[in-house]
Amino acid sequence: MRRTTVKELLSSQELDREVLVKAWVRTRRGNKYVQFIALNDGSTIHTLQVVAAAEQFPEESLKEITTGACVAVRGQLVASQGKGQAVEVQATEITVLGTANPETYPIQRRGSDQKGISLEALREIAHLRPRTNTFGAVLRVRHALAFAVHQYFNDHGFFYVHTPIITGSDAEGAGQMFRVTTLPPEHPPRTADGSVDFAEDFFGKQTNLTVSGQLEGELAAMALGSIYTFGPTFRAENSNTARHLAEFWMIEPEVAFNELEDNMDLAEDFLQSLVKYALAHCADDLQFLNDQYDKELLARLQSVVDNAFQRLTYTEAVEILKLAKQKFEFPVDWGTDLQSEHERYLVEKHFKKPVILTNYPREIKAFYMKLDDDGRTVRAMDVLFPGIGEIIGGSQREEDYAKLTTRMAEMHVPADELDWYLDTRRFGTAPHAGFGLGFERLVLFVTGMANIRDVIPFPRYPKNAAF
Repeated sequence: MRRTTVKELLSSQELDREVLVKAWVRTRRGNKYVQFIALNDGSTIHTLQVVAAAEQFPEESLKEITTGACVAVRGQLVASQGKGQAVEVQATEITVLGTANPETYPIQRRGSDQKGISLEALREIAHLRPRTNTFGAVLRVRHALAFAVHQYFNDHGFFYVHTPIITGSDAEGAGQMFRVTTLPPEHPPRTADGSVDFAEDFFGKQTNLTVSGQLEGELAAMALGSIYTFGPTFRAENSNTARHLAEFWMIEPEVAFNELEDNMDLAEDFLQSLVKYALAHCADDLQFLNDQYDKELLARLQSVVDNAFQRLTYTEAVEILKLAKQKFEFPVDWGTDLQSEHERYLVEKHFKKPVILTNYPREIKAFYMKLDDDGRTVRAMDVLFPGIGEIIGGSQREEDYAKLTTRMAEMHVPADELDWYLDTRRFGTAPHAGFGLGFERLVLFVTGMANIRDVIPFPRYPKNAAF
């Protein structure tokens, strides 16, 4: 007999039929006449009630049906006589597929979610936390958003390009990269001056895990027109904040012939489309997260969908911040990089809507961003969201070979290592633009969770790679 998911059964209109459900036990309660077993198989936030009559299932036969155990249940799907569910299964056969010792099983539930275990403690047992309602909901939302990303770009004529995870270049020039090597750590080969001889390494040169697929994405855009990347990226930054991970996923579209205005239009439409998809397809999970963690979540998500993003320049933003009656921890002046407190003030207090900031000072932005005519600013753009701050960073790229190489020299970016990148400016250069969206920051915003470590299945951060 085919297994039916809990989600399918809860929405079924076909009653009084035999069904087979396989799932994990959330709770078991009852009396000497009847036992009620709540089952969940991950297909939905909701549980399915199984009714086990005492004459058929004496207490002794149910002793292994404890929270966390896995069972297979055959029975009749019928209209429920109790409150809280439309249907239930009257069990005729229960088989325990896997036990869970209640004395050692680390997740015990009370009501709708985990009992007595903090989100921080659950990170220590990340391999089990998807069994809680909270992380089941987060992971289903994460899946829906990932699907929506691919659907959006496919529907808009983009091509999905897989850019390298192992790279010989540093796209951001930050230097905080994880090294990839097969050289023996104790006694690596060395050159005459005593430095490590990477010519003896697997790739014949020093290589690292990528921080971005943008530069390679630009190559593809110069041939295919509109492309996007969606893959893991890595940063060896010793940061333990609620907004940083060492391993995270990036979405990076790159579009030939787009300029800054086109880039902003794409970013706004893309974000609104993703949020709209989540609201339409994750209603139950978002309602749970709204009720349990963030009472304003659903209203905030709807606000993003309903309102056009406010657009202004960095210079205009600085003037607003300098006139603000709020005291900031970090002072604001033209030429300084805006901090999260500044970004959130603009979004949450001044405009009360998402904001797109443009035309940042050249000194605080990357070498590949196109210079404005004033020579002081570049055609950069950051999208700022409530509760998050920067969620997208992007720019129109510098397509002029002479200007790009001048900027690289000014910022000490080695042109010889990026000669392949410069070929796109030597041969058939064209205006183009793109941006990067940190996927976990998007999931953080849509779920209303407070810590980025709680929106990725197995978080990687300093001193943590347990799984």
